[in-house]
Amino acid sequence: MLTEPRSGRLAAWGNALIAGLISPDEAVHRIVADDALHRIEGLPGEAESVGLSLGLGRLRALGVTGLLVALPAPGHPLGLCGPPDFNARAMEAEEAVIASGGQPLGLVPEVHEAGPEGDQHIEVVWHCLPVREAPPADVPSLGEAERELAEALREATELLSRMDVAGSGPVADAALEAYRARAERGREVLAPGYPPRAVRVLELAQRVGALIAIASGPVTGSGGGREHGAAVSASQISARAEALRPVERTARRAQVAAYNAYVEERERR
Repeated sequence: MLTEPRSGRLAAWGNALIAGLISPDEAVHRIVADDALHRIEGLPGEAESVGLSLGLGRLRALGVTGLLVALPAPGHPLGLCGPPDFNARAMEAEEAVIASGGQPLGLVPEVHEAGPEGDQHIEVVWHCLPVREAPPADVPSLGEAERELAEALREATELLSRMDVAGSGPVADAALEAYRARAERGREVLAPGYPPRAVRVLELAQRVGALIAIASGPVTGSGGGREHGAAVSASQISARAEALRPVERTARRAQVAAYNAYVEERERR
């Protein structure tokens, strides 16, 4: 979870562009990040796919005033608002962006890898689809997310300790630092225009996500070996993942709340 979802980058930097806080070139650079190319397909008034700069400008011309994130998972349509076709595609991609204001539209990414192994580049096509004008499912306010996360972090640490997983020892600390360094290299946590509280919530959600990632799979120790703690069998690893599922859901809800805080603040004003 410390790796930014593409929907998060599109929403955050798209919101900064819509607000006039950054240039189109800066927005495109931040959204594309390490990918090779992003395009938007299916925009009203455009017969073919268009680049991000033109596509975001078109959304603004259609009256879009903000962008929201959805991070759904099986059994949890987090951030979605329908119709079923859009929800199904977003569920398959595990993420989507929904336009706020103007024409009700949603964007779902389709990721393509090209090139030989070891020298691959990634191209992303955002499919623009109609959505319902309805409140997104299960998205908490920023304040609710922050309170829930504090409890989730305690629960995750306690669960890892009971399972004899190195959730707060040197192996986990090293893994967290590696996650954090990889996530923070060359990027800001959120774009200009977001409240400081949203940054705090997103960072905490990412830390909880890192603990879950450590618990869900093998962690490389300092000697290069794999460390599972006491839970080494497939059934034990599965039980560990099941125990942490509510914590993971809380972290995803908080991540969505942080990315959506720009629109939440604008609507409050």
